[in-house]
Amino acid sequence: MTHRRRRGLVATALGTGFLIAGVAVAAPASAATPTVSCTSAKAALATKLKTDITAALANRKGTIAVGLYDRSTKTTCTLRSTTHYDSASTVKVTVLATLLWDAKKHNRYLTTTEQTLAKAMITKSDNDATTKLWKQLGLTKIKGFLSAAGMTQTTPGANGYWGLTQIDVHDEQRLLALVTAKNTVLSDNSRAYILKLMGQVISSQRWGTPYGAPSGVSVHVKNGWLQRATHGWRVHSLGTFTGGGHDYQMTVLTQDNSTMSYGINTIQAVAKVVHKDLAAS
Repeated sequence: MTHRRRRGLVATALGTGFLIAGVAVAAPASAATPTVSCTSAKAALATKLKTDITAALANRKGTIAVGLYDRSTKTTCTLRSTTHYDSASTVKVTVLATLLWDAKKHNRYLTTTEQTLAKAMITKSDNDATTKLWKQLGLTKIKGFLSAAGMTQTTPGANGYWGLTQIDVHDEQRLLALVTAKNTVLSDNSRAYILKLMGQVISSQRWGTPYGAPSGVSVHVKNGWLQRATHGWRVHSLGTFTGGGHDYQMTVLTQDNSTMSYGINTIQAVAKVVHKDLAAS
């Protein structure tokens, strides 16, 4: 099944009247607009990032959520960290992490077939490969990994619709933290494998959070994109970055975009100032 055909099937099957908790509920008109919040061991850096991310989003339409964490300067920035979005293909990192977590529990290596599917799923965002791994794992194992990972606000998509998994910035940043630092959930080999594949994503899918990353910085990325009858295009980007004295991860989730390109440009406006400010700190 092609990328486009599957996307169309998801939209058609669900239709315009299907509401997913936390996604299709509009905020009250009186609610204050969420603002970027940053903290850092370097106070000036927090102030700079808050100012620059806010400015980057000032004229962008859509519902945008941002997460940033830099271990080196203990810097955290958030915007709409608990707003839920359809995951689209960003869930593929969770699928791979679940596969590796489960294999570790059973003290086994991935099979050749699993390795082939995993590589296609991450590096080319292959939907058929993802569907096979999703079915193989089943919701019980996926939910088991989410619980072990502390990703308590993530809800797997029902009826095989993995792209409609509900995610938020908080949980995606939690996942990236597990992928990039030693922990008891994912083995060192598992983490290295995930980063290896995220570092081999094909060039046409390396947009988003890597935009503006300084030369010499190692980039690992997984993006997602999905158009539906409500909330237009969802366009998301997960990225981890090491080098230049920094070790950071960034999540930008967007919806209500008029086109996929518009969403990409919004993400890249954020990424550009984040990389610039961290490189200068």
